[in-house]
Amino acid sequence: MRVVVSFFFAVSALLLTAGTVTAKGDLATRAIRLEKLVLGDDPAGVAMSVKEYRIETGQAYRWTIESSGKHEYGIVAPEFFRVIWVRQVVVNDLEVKPAAIYEVEFDDEGEMEIDFVAIRPGTYEFRVKGFEERGMIGRFIIE
Repeated sequence: MRVVVSFFFAVSALLLTAGTVTAKGDLATRAIRLEKLVLGDDPAGVAMSVKEYRIETGQAYRWTIESSGKHEYGIVAPEFFRVIWVRQVVVNDLEVKPAAIYEVEFDDEGEMEIDFVAIRPGTYEFRVKGFEERGMIGRFIIE
C-alpha cells in the first residue's frame, strides 16, 4: 500500500509540473494601452492605421478602435475573440461586460475600447468585413 501511495503522489507531482504553463504578463499591473486602430484614416476610407499587434498572455490590454465614419466598418476576429477574456467594452462612457464578442461594428464615426486579457499564444487575424481585398486585414501575435 505504501508503494502504491508513493507512486501515486510521484506521478501526480510529475503531471502537475509537466503541464504547468505560465503567463508572460502580470494581471496585477494596469492595462497596457495598445496603439489606437483607426479605420479609414485615408481619403478613400479604406486604410487601417495598425496592421499588427504583439502582446503577451496573462497581461491586461486596452484596445481603442476609432472609425472615421467614411464607411460602415465591422471588425471580425472570431479566432482572436475566442482566445481572450473580455473584461469590458466601453462605448460613449457606457461599459458592457460581455461573455464573448464575435464582431464590433461602426455605423458612423466613433470610438470604442475593448479591455481584455490574452489567454492563448498564437497568431490571430482581425479583418474589416467587406474590405479585406482592399487590405483591411491585421493580426495579433500573442506570445
